[in-house]
Amino acid sequence: MTQVGANKDLPARIKIVEVGPRDGLQNETREIPTCVKVELIEKLAEAGCRFIEASSFVSPGKIPQLADNAQVFRAIRRAPGVVYSALTPNLRGFEAALAAGADEVAIFASASESFSRKNIDCSIEESIARFEPVMAAAQRAGVVVRGYVSCVVGCPYEGAIKPAAVSNVARKLDEMGCYEISLGDTIGVGTPRRVQEMIEAVAANIAVDRLAGHFHDTYGMAAANVYAALEMGVGVFDASVAGLGGCPYAPGAAGNLATEDLVWLMNGLGVETGIDLDRLVDCALWISGRLERQPVSRVARALAATRL
Repeated sequence: MTQVGANKDLPARIKIVEVGPRDGLQNETREIPTCVKVELIEKLAEAGCRFIEASSFVSPGKIPQLADNAQVFRAIRRAPGVVYSALTPNLRGFEAALAAGADEVAIFASASESFSRKNIDCSIEESIARFEPVMAAAQRAGVVVRGYVSCVVGCPYEGAIKPAAVSNVARKLDEMGCYEISLGDTIGVGTPRRVQEMIEAVAANIAVDRLAGHFHDTYGMAAANVYAALEMGVGVFDASVAGLGGCPYAPGAAGNLATEDLVWLMNGLGVETGIDLDRLVDCALWISGRLERQPVSRVARALAATRL
C-alpha cells in the first residue's frame, strides 16, 4: 500500500542489492583482510540489507582482491532472511560458489563487443555460450541466477551504446532463465533521458518488474538516473556502501551510487527500503576508516558531520 505523502506514480517499496563487498572492493589495490570483508557483510545485514553480493568467483589473476571468496562465504554469520550471492563467470566459478554456500549467483555479459573482449577475453556471443552450462547446473541445483548487462549506456572503448544492443543482450539472458536482469551503466555516463530510452528498449521484451538499475556515479548522475528508472517502473537497484567501487576494465569509472545516498533519496520520496539509514552510515564510516579514506557518499559525510 502506498504510504501517506508518497508519490503515487512510484513504487511503495524497492529492493536494494548491496554490491559493496564485491563490486565495491574488487578495484582496491591494497589487500583487504578476509575478516574485514566478513565484518562488512555482517554489518550490512545488521543495517537491514537483505540482498548482499558477497564476492565473485572469478580467476584470482583477474580480480586478486577477491581471491578469498570461499573463505569469506564460509566465515559469514548468516542473518535470517538475507540472500548472499556471488558473481560467477563460468561453470567452474558456479561450482565453487555453490560449494562455498552462495544462495544465488549472477552471470554477466556486455552490450559492448570491445568491453566484452577486454573484460573476459571473448565476444558477446561467446560469453553467452559460456553461461549455458552454468544455467543448466543452476537449474539442477535449484539455484536462481541473476543476469548483469554492462555498458548499457556507454563504453570506454566504443562510446555510446545503442539501446537495441542492450535489449538484444538482455533478451538472451532472459531466455536463458535469469530471473532478474540488472542494467549496468558501468562507466557512469548515463543521463535520465538516455537511461529511459534504454529501459524502454529493454522493456519491449522483458517485463519492467524484472529489471534492475545499476548506476555508477562518475558524473554525479546516478541518483537522477535512479529516479528516471523509477518513473519507468523499475523497482530494483544495485548500490555500494560508502560509494565504494569502480571497474578494473573501465579506467576512470567511479563506484556505484552509494547505498546511503539511495536510501536517503527513497526516504525523501516515501518509498520503503527496509534499511536503517543511521546503521548504514555507521557501516559506511567504518569501512571507509578501514580503507583509510573518507566515504564518497555525500549523505554519509553530511550525517557524520551532524554527530560531531
